Amino acid sequence: MSESGNNKAKANQSSKRGRKQARPGAAREKLRAIAEKYDVKTGPPPTWPQMRAFCVHILTASGSFLAFLSIVAASEERWTAMFWWLGLALLVDGIDGPIARKLKVKEVLPNWSGDTLDNVIDYVTYVIIPAFALYQRGFMGEGLSFLSAAIIVVTSAIYYADTGMKTKENFFKGFPVVWNMVVFTLFVIEPGEWTAFAVVLICGILTFLPINFLHPVRVQRLRPLNLTITLAWCAFGMLALAQGAMAAFYQEIGVLGDHVDTFTKVGISVTGIYLFCIGAVMQFFPKLGAKPETHAKT
Repeated sequence: MSESGNNKAKANQSSKRGRKQARPGAAREKLRAIAEKYDVKTGPPPTWPQMRAFCVHILTASGSFLAFLSIVAASEERWTAMFWWLGLALLVDGIDGPIARKLKVKEVLPNWSGDTLDNVIDYVTYVIIPAFALYQRGFMGEGLSFLSAAIIVVTSAIYYADTGMKTKENFFKGFPVVWNMVVFTLFVIEPGEWTAFAVVLICGILTFLPINFLHPVRVQRLRPLNLTITLAWCAFGMLALAQGAMAAFYQEIGVLGDHVDTFTKVGISVTGIYLFCIGAVMQFFPKLGAKPETHAKT
C-alpha cells in the first residue's frame, strides 16, 4: 500500500474515533434542541413523598392484575379460585384509600387521579367479572342469566357516572353496585332461578333510588358494630371458599353451594342482609348511633 493510502486510512480511522467520541455530546445537544423546540421542561427528580405516593397508585393498579386472574379462573369455571382473586382485589380496594389519605397522595401527586384509577378497576372487579360469572354459571337459565348480566353492567355504568354518589356522612346514595358480594352470596346460597333474578332486579332498581347504603369504613355512626359485621361477613366468606376449595381438591368440583354447610350459609346471609339494609335504617333514624351533643356551660 502506498504512503498516501496509509495516510488516508489513518485519517479515516481518526475521523471515526472523533465521531465516536463526539457522539454522546452531540446526542445530548440534539435532545436539548428537541426539548427547546417543543417546549419540553424537565423537572427536578422525584422526591421521597412523591415516590411513596406513586407506590400507592401501584398498589391500587395491582387490583387490575388480580382482576385478570379472576377472569381467567371464571373462563375456566373455577369459581372458588375466581372468588379468592376477587377477595384479594377487595382487600386491596379496602386498604389503598386509607393509605392514600394518610400519605396525602392527592396533594403530593395532583396530576395523577387515584379516583379514576380506582373506578376503572372497581368497575371490572365489582361489576364486569361478577356479571360474567353469573352468566357463565347459568344457574338461572340462559335467558335470565343473560338478562341479569345486562342489568348489572348497564345500571352500574350509569351509577359510576354519578358524581354525587356519596352523602355528607359518606353513605352511598343508592345501591353501590357491589355485585361481587351479591353474586358471591347467590353462588353460595343457590336460591331458585326466579329468586336470584328478583335479587338482581331489585338491586338494579335500588341503584337509582335515594336510599342510603353503608360504607363500613367511612361512616362514623355505629362504626364499631358495622366493622364487626363486615369482618364477620368476610370470615364467613373465607370459610365458604375454604369449604369449596377442599371439595374441589378432593372431588375436582369447582362449585360452591353444594359443599358449604348450613352454618356458613346462614352466617353469610344474616351478615349480608345487615350490611345491605343498615344504611337505609340509619337514613330513616338519623340519630341512631350518633354521639350525644355536648353543650357548653353558660
